[in-house]
Amino acid sequence: IMTVDGVGEWTTTALYRAEKGAIELLKEIDYPDSLGLFYSAITAFLGFRVNEDEYKVMGLACYGEPVLESEFNQLITFLADGSFSLNLDYFSFPYTRKRMYTDKLIELLGPERNKEDPITEHHQNIAATAQRFLEKGILGLANHLSSLCEGETNLCMAGGVALNCTANTEIIRQTVFNEVSIQPAAGDGGGSMGAALYVANTMAQNEYTPTAEHS
Repeated sequence: IMTVDGVGEWTTTALYRAEKGAIELLKEIDYPDSLGLFYSAITAFLGFRVNEDEYKVMGLACYGEPVLESEFNQLITFLADGSFSLNLDYFSFPYTRKRMYTDKLIELLGPERNKEDPITEHHQNIAATAQRFLEKGILGLANHLSSLCEGETNLCMAGGVALNCTANTEIIRQTVFNEVSIQPAAGDGGGSMGAALYVANTMAQNEYTPTAEHS
């Protein structure tokens, strides 16, 4: 199981193993290091609404080229174990709600786009590079999870970032996981469903057996 979100309580990313009705936490990444907040900051920079329009950035990425890798390498660092860290010189969300990024990001990427401004090739390239880096982070996590769960080819995903279907396609293409299940209510609203299923599973006297009705 892999959850990738903006932030939930304190955790932004978590890897689990689910086996015989039990869920075991394997790895956790905490706020402010967050792929979701990284992507949301770029969403805001491009003049779109945070927590609403990230899908527009994903779509816009198809029109651009990831040519800003050297700039984005200054924003986020990926490690061999699948973890990552944000350079908070460029992000202001930990200490203000007025804006998710600092003036230093504007110096790095150029003027921010206002929502009324036309979308330029440069904006398309920013989106494409952000998408490439998001995919790099997702793939790093998925590959590390597969190394912790050797032999497993089934993956369950949840969290807002799990709704990035372009990144999910790369999981199928570039990892050992060939069966990927994504919680459709992948954000906070899905918590009630997950809580009910978890309690029913862990407190049931009989071992839970998945059926087609539950898939």
